[in-house]
Amino acid sequence: MDDIQEDITKGMQELKFEAMALSFPQEIIHEILLRLPVKSLIKCTSVCKAWRSMIMNKRFTRAHLSQINNVNDRHLFLVHRVSGRESSTSGHRAIVSKVTEEVYSLHYDNQAFDEYAKIEFPIAPKQEVLNEHLRVVGTCNGLVCLADDMFCYCYNFFIWNPAIRKLVTLPGPAITFRTHGGYDASIGFGFDANTNDYKVVRVVTLQHEGVGPTLAEVYSLATGSWTSVGSVTPSCQLSRASQAFVNGALHWPALRRTDYGSNYFILTFEVGSTLFREIRVPKSLIKYNYHLGLWLSISGDGKSIALFTMDNRCEDSFLEIWMMKEYGMEESWTKLITLGPQGPERLLPRASCFRKNGEVLLILSGARVAFSMGSILSNQYTFYGHRAKSNHELVSLDLVSKTIKNLGISGEGYQYCNVDSYKESLVLSDQTDAVSY
Repeated sequence: MDDIQEDITKGMQELKFEAMALSFPQEIIHEILLRLPVKSLIKCTSVCKAWRSMIMNKRFTRAHLSQINNVNDRHLFLVHRVSGRESSTSGHRAIVSKVTEEVYSLHYDNQAFDEYAKIEFPIAPKQEVLNEHLRVVGTCNGLVCLADDMFCYCYNFFIWNPAIRKLVTLPGPAITFRTHGGYDASIGFGFDANTNDYKVVRVVTLQHEGVGPTLAEVYSLATGSWTSVGSVTPSCQLSRASQAFVNGALHWPALRRTDYGSNYFILTFEVGSTLFREIRVPKSLIKYNYHLGLWLSISGDGKSIALFTMDNRCEDSFLEIWMMKEYGMEESWTKLITLGPQGPERLLPRASCFRKNGEVLLILSGARVAFSMGSILSNQYTFYGHRAKSNHELVSLDLVSKTIKNLGISGEGYQYCNVDSYKESLVLSDQTDAVSY
């Protein structure tokens, strides 16, 4: 009897609150809700049916995203770390096997790099993957694209919104080992502003004798299907290359092989027009170097691209950071810094991405030893802070003051670490094929 009375009282309170909520002009409620963070909006969907209908509407999702892009000063980073009992290196990529722990976390882009939230990843997709852990391809408007391509051929791709705990599993692509034989492939993830559609782009170079053809296919979140866009010109090789989505186009570092030699360039794909183009790399980097790894990133202001290069020869290892000052102007490439191995253990820095303040996030890889504050870097660069015992350490490089600060988020035994910028959004809230968890 008491339970029935409690349910009646609760129901009456909900009806009363709903009536009060509906008494306010809808325009005012709409404007108030637009200014709330995603976590608060999710709670508001439980207030009443009218609010839930408003918040889950596509137009509201787009308006809220626009509000975030225009006025939101809360910049976040998604950090993905993996530890395991074994690890190896394929080219310039760390591969972890016998995974013991996989952690996703969000961090504020502030001085302390404070943790904003730990993120739970749904278990079911992890049971279906062929590789031991997934790779973050890229992030866009609150969505995270994940690929099961760390080492083995596979065709599992996911679009994930951790803020609202929703996940879309993509159907298998058309180009596979069974249909086309061996290949190298890279994935890109971007947004078509003209159609309000998110797209996953897969560029595949077939391993024929000599230089094989390069093919491309595009997955549309709106249609839920893959479409072939035919051959890529020029034919080139991309193997799980990093991507940067800037100015409506995806960018990958690529290698062109000819009878006269091999050269690096940047392959671009305009998501709206589905056109491939190319951008030249700095002149000193054009010629192919077996020991050189290239990564692309987005500039701190989000308007251009940055190029990170790393030479992995033990005796001559170095990192270079380049910036294209004016997007599309090849003569505007500017080298910002060259760094060699760091500290007594000769830790090799790998650049990850730019921060809003212009600093660069670096991942130091190497031996596990702790030491206190001191000037340990070559070339007049100074390391500040106490370094935790870890295989990978996340630090922030100030290009102006020439100092490096430890961000203190690494733990013992993490062999893989990846960082991407992130913003929370409601995208996928009304996606019919998205699974909640």
